[in-house]
Amino acid sequence: MSADTRPRLSENFGEKRHAFRGWRGQRPFWGGLLTLLAGIPIMYIPYANLTIGSLTVRMATTAGAGSLIIGVLLVVLGLTMWFQPASRVFAGVAAILLSLVSLVVSNFGAFFVGFLLGLIGGALAVSWGPARPVSAGAQTPATDAATGEARVPEQPQPLGFPGATAGGGVGTGASDDLSGTSPTNGTNGRHRAG
Repeated sequence: MSADTRPRLSENFGEKRHAFRGWRGQRPFWGGLLTLLAGIPIMYIPYANLTIGSLTVRMATTAGAGSLIIGVLLVVLGLTMWFQPASRVFAGVAAILLSLVSLVVSNFGAFFVGFLLGLIGGALAVSWGPARPVSAGAQTPATDAATGEARVPEQPQPLGFPGATAGGGVGTGASDDLSGTSPTNGTNGRHRAG
């Protein structure tokens, strides 16, 4: 095998990065990561020893076992969000509830660090939704039946742009009263963002 036929390191890295990006886009990745990271301080801090000079401060509480269980469950829920995206709502709600319980059980939710990470991670998992597949018909432009040319959909222009009228119509002379469906342009007064 010569040097010319071997795949380059940058090509392999680019392919793996692209594959990881596709995998990450199919699941609530950031919600899972934050939930997983929330479990670590909640597990660690109740068992940590803080040494200041010759003084050792032990953070152990009577609920140390509860903190360990909550931390392990948050780590498992973070992994569940990654590898079972269909159960993201259950995992997100459970992460939010465990984060709230950690306020009482685990030193104020590991000094609010684990609490906030778990709360945000659970909320991201609950709010995440899979992307809708693009239909083949939506990609092809509509054609005019008389001429056979592609039609460009009309974009409404705000007042102040050329062609805008005081009644709200866009150069058509018809008024759009925004109270219901207008027969001239088919709008019902609701505006879409984007």
